[in-house]
Amino acid sequence: MGDSAGSRRRLSDSEGEETAPEPRPPLPDPGPSAHWKNAMGFWLLGLCNNFSYVVMLSAAHDILSHQRVPGNKSHVDPDPVPTPYSNSSRFDCNSVSTAAVLLADILPTLVIKLLAPLGLHLLPYSPRVLVSGACAAGSFILVAFSQSVGTSLCGVVLASISSGLGEVTFLSLTAFYPRAVISWWSSGTGGAGLLGALSYLGLTQAGLSPQHTLLSMLGIPALLLCSYFFLLTSSEPQDPGGEEEAERAARQPLMSNEAPEESKPDASSSLSFQERWTVFKGLLWYIIPLVLVYFAEYFINQGLFELLFFRNTSLSHAQQYRWYQMLYQAGVFVSRSSLRCCRIRFTWALALLQCLNLAFLLADVWLSFLPSIYLVFLIILYEGLLGGAAYVNTFHNIALETSDEHREFAMAAACISDTLGISLSGLVALPLHNLLCNLS
Repeated sequence: MGDSAGSRRRLSDSEGEETAPEPRPPLPDPGPSAHWKNAMGFWLLGLCNNFSYVVMLSAAHDILSHQRVPGNKSHVDPDPVPTPYSNSSRFDCNSVSTAAVLLADILPTLVIKLLAPLGLHLLPYSPRVLVSGACAAGSFILVAFSQSVGTSLCGVVLASISSGLGEVTFLSLTAFYPRAVISWWSSGTGGAGLLGALSYLGLTQAGLSPQHTLLSMLGIPALLLCSYFFLLTSSEPQDPGGEEEAERAARQPLMSNEAPEESKPDASSSLSFQERWTVFKGLLWYIIPLVLVYFAEYFINQGLFELLFFRNTSLSHAQQYRWYQMLYQAGVFVSRSSLRCCRIRFTWALALLQCLNLAFLLADVWLSFLPSIYLVFLIILYEGLLGGAAYVNTFHNIALETSDEHREFAMAAACISDTLGISLSGLVALPLHNLLCNLS
């Protein structure tokens, strides 16, 4: 507990006001116990931070079906038995696309990430984490007790604020720890996708109402706060050598041709606007492909999942949608946890493959040529593998190719990539939904 409090003081002081850049002796080796505590801490932070975001996307079909089930206080029947489909469209559409939930779940995050590089570093870490945890808890409560789609979307907005603020905060925090924690954070975010989608699917399949399912998840925000305040130890020295340093030395630095000077990660708080702009331009090589990856996969997830509807199966429409979300998140979890086994520098290839996925599934929605839902299941699992690999390799490459003084800002600035791609996909998916649902 003492180590954690000391860490909080150092990080807060480094972000609140400038201090004299006096050299400090290297920190002592914290030992294997502290290493594993920090690794597990970042894994749990990734898990808890993205959990509410994922659950809201998994519940998107149910949230929008609420308006079609008047008087149902649990918001939607778990629907274990297929019901007759009376919708005139062959897609059995909701009147509003699930992309509406996606936009409510991502636009606040986009605003936070756009503004974060300009001044969020002036706010200490601890208050940010408290706000993130409170918003996550509020999102579950508000959606659970909502009596209208509009109120439910307000709860989704709270989940978005929690996830966006948390991601910027915790990725910036990795600059104060060895680069290995990025892999643990990424694996945790993948675990959030799998656990969030699987828990929502499993509990509703078991007959629990969506309302009680959401209320049962209130322990996740509490776990977020405990992981940050009680599990993380003092920040450790950067990796002193080994495989990662050798790999980094073999590459051209991303931001500068000069050898980086010894500096503290918190020096990013004093970067000039010109320096920040230079760093951001250097990041575009990684930002653009990640934007494309997330545009394609979330266009599929929130624009096409609802329309990939098979009537020749025992699964109801709502159950099909939940299975799609769960399989996607399973693929994300596996690939976000694969950094030690497989590292990819050229993330442009992943963007190309994901765009091909989008084109193929869009063609199937239009022409209905796939004979079985199980083929769609395999494609969606593959889609998740591509998306998770793009995320973890992008941030790993940025961590390797930025100097210590730029790393905290670079990690926060690169956060905009996935959020921008997701936001654009939601804006395009809404009119597509209306167009296709009007087809007979």
